Amino acid sequence: MTSLPILMLLPLLFGAVLALLAGLWRAASAQIIAVVSTAIALVMSVVGLVTVLDTGPISHELGGWPPPIGIEYILDPLSAYLAIIIALIGLLVTIYPVEAAFDLRPGRGTPVYSLVLLLLAGLMGVVLSGDLFHLFVFLEIYAISTYALVSLGGNRAVFASFRYLLLGTLGSGLYLLGVGFVYFSTGTLNMADVASQLPDMAGSPTILGSLALIVIGMALKMALFPLHIWLPDAHSYSPPGVAALLAAVQVKAGAYALVRILYDVYGPAYLGAEGLPVGVALTWFGAAGIVVGSVLAIRQTNIKRLLAYSTVAQLGYIGVGIGLGTPLALVGALLHVLNHAVMKSGLFLVAGGIIQQTGLKSIPRFAGLGKRMPWTMAGFAFVAASMVGIPPTAGFFSKFYLVWASVDLGSWVLAVIIVGSSILTLTYFVKLFEQIFVRSPEEDVVDRATDPGARILGTVGVLAALVVIIGVGNAVIVSRVLMPVAERLVG
Repeated sequence: MTSLPILMLLPLLFGAVLALLAGLWRAASAQIIAVVSTAIALVMSVVGLVTVLDTGPISHELGGWPPPIGIEYILDPLSAYLAIIIALIGLLVTIYPVEAAFDLRPGRGTPVYSLVLLLLAGLMGVVLSGDLFHLFVFLEIYAISTYALVSLGGNRAVFASFRYLLLGTLGSGLYLLGVGFVYFSTGTLNMADVASQLPDMAGSPTILGSLALIVIGMALKMALFPLHIWLPDAHSYSPPGVAALLAAVQVKAGAYALVRILYDVYGPAYLGAEGLPVGVALTWFGAAGIVVGSVLAIRQTNIKRLLAYSTVAQLGYIGVGIGLGTPLALVGALLHVLNHAVMKSGLFLVAGGIIQQTGLKSIPRFAGLGKRMPWTMAGFAFVAASMVGIPPTAGFFSKFYLVWASVDLGSWVLAVIIVGSSILTLTYFVKLFEQIFVRSPEEDVVDRATDPGARILGTVGVLAALVVIIGVGNAVIVSRVLMPVAERLVG
């Protein structure tokens, strides 16, 4: 079992190579390999979570070199929890038909699945790495894959990908510079070893500078407001399957790294360090992102752009939870990582089904889709209800924990912002549902539309069911996984 952390990466890494080679022989085999690889990774992630909950964290020394000299992989409840989310969303996206997920004709998606598996491997490496520099390596692996995948959306997507490349490189560079400062001060890159030395360096300008650089770099990767400027175009112009991966799991890697480094490496004391109020900054920039992202989503008429700005708002909840730094707040943030992954992947994949069936992206042209695609739109409605925060769906409970944490700290303004944001979310979905369910079809293309095939309906159905299952079962997730993790991190 000590090799489990590294073994969880292998299906995705080997799958990326096999999908490329096998796809040259028979194009359809690339998707089959991607589905099998992500399914194996999901099973291993579930086994990993059950194992670490029962026996404690598992450490793997790469190449037999012990830390702090060697590279360490760590599987604990937090990393296993994120690994399950990554593998689950990856599996559903790879099952989705290539023409709906990636805007490609069947048989033309051979390199795409290799890139998808490389993206998932990079994300998995980020959550399993116990070494600050090795984490940077995986950040770059998933970033390079993402740049290529985003560019598949056409000319505007190429420009969006290039801008994302520039800002993503800036974020990586800031993170790496911060890690360099840590190494100069401590002489090590192993997270546990660095964490043991930092309490004695609390007043060091170098360490405070490293913290600032790492937080800004990860906030860029996470697309936390106001460093979100790369996200709307990258999500709007990329194919629906790519947008689902970006919104559901890719930006969450930055959030995970922020939680891991802030709480496990620097420690909670650094969040309120004198002269560098990291916690306050994350809290209020997150709150601003909730408001600004929701307001901008209301103004959109393109379905994918609406969902992109909605992601900016949803990431704000996670930023608020990380910044508040109490067990309840962290539970809310980490639960919202799962909830948003399921919700937003469902919404983007429904958008892919609509585009495949009708070619429509403009919301005013969706009139009558509810009658022509009833099962698809029913799944969409379930997921949207969770985004609004209607109980007993999953989205209600993560917001509930964040409101509870805000009230506990006496921050009524934050509580009002979180509750009020549900009204803003309801506003843009009501505008969308009015077109879909109330208005009559005005275009021949809508009249001819029908529910898509079984793979699309099945994937959307699974995600719609999950928002209810996670909501009803949230107490189990919180009590067994998230609350022990949060209490350990806060100390």
